[in-house]
Amino acid sequence: MEKRYGRITGWGAYVPEKVLTNHDLEKMVDTSHDWIVQRTGIHQRHIAGPDETNATMSTEAARRALAKANLDATELDLIIVATTTGDYITPAVSSQVQHMLGATDVPAFVLANGCTGFLYALTTAQQFISGGVYKNILIIGSELLSRYVDWTDRNTCVLFGDAAGAFVMQASNEPCGVYGFDMGSDGSGSENIIAPAMGSAEPVNATTFAEGRQFIRMNGREVFKFATRILGRTSQRSLDQAGMSFNDIDCIVPHQANLRIIQAAAKVMDVPMERFLVKVHKYANTSAASIPVAICDGLESGEISLDDRLLLVSFGSGLTWASAVLQMAPTRQRQVYTNGTKAPVVAELVAA
Repeated sequence: MEKRYGRITGWGAYVPEKVLTNHDLEKMVDTSHDWIVQRTGIHQRHIAGPDETNATMSTEAARRALAKANLDATELDLIIVATTTGDYITPAVSSQVQHMLGATDVPAFVLANGCTGFLYALTTAQQFISGGVYKNILIIGSELLSRYVDWTDRNTCVLFGDAAGAFVMQASNEPCGVYGFDMGSDGSGSENIIAPAMGSAEPVNATTFAEGRQFIRMNGREVFKFATRILGRTSQRSLDQAGMSFNDIDCIVPHQANLRIIQAAAKVMDVPMERFLVKVHKYANTSAASIPVAICDGLESGEISLDDRLLLVSFGSGLTWASAVLQMAPTRQRQVYTNGTKAPVVAELVAA
């Protein structure tokens, strides 16, 4: 069988209209704009309105991606939604999105893996494409975190925002798509990012509700240590699998959780910050939506191009990690970095 690659033909993001700035938060909790910026790099976040849900945000991002791909929802073979904040425990939000798009009889499922969810979904879609099973796959990363945040806790409420991002991946015979990836999990650190009373282990009741145990709790110090340790390691594994080095990468797109974490990872990787796409100041941490929203923003601003080689890297609850080397569209030109400077090299692109 001819080798099939997963080309990203459509992309779209949705962020709610309401913007909550750091100065707005100063009126709600004991914090300040300078305190938040110094510790996180975040300036604002988007917050879903009362009539918005995970399903409506996912559907809007998906419609924009499908329009870019010039693809009707009925032509889809599969829908994957990466989220941990679905509208209900059951049904899965993926089925709601499938129905709202009018994607009749198209299979759909949720991949719940927190902030790494979109990269898990992306690599899963690539396997369906490479295996010749499906041709057209919709991948969505969507989170409505504002309803799982304790707005009296200044350590967590400043961190999160709501958003959705979507890709359309289609089969192609030209080299592109995911060239290499790495995923992993260390459940020994699971309590460092947890909503204790949101599942069957500790169902919500009057006591847990009064104690606010339905909200996200995070051990920021331990998460920071984990992230700075794993980001460089998983990135190198993906590059090794792709047969590439950091010099072959045009832009690194990290999980947009905290600017200090990104800066620490850059030092570990020995890569200048100028080569990282950073959007955390605009959107805050949107978990599974973080990377696709950043990419959509970068494409719109011209900071990245469809034929750039991107290194995507994330960490999150579980604790989990994931990375992938992605080229959204084929190219016949290759560009490399030498001493931190980008220089074109005329060469045929060879898939790993």
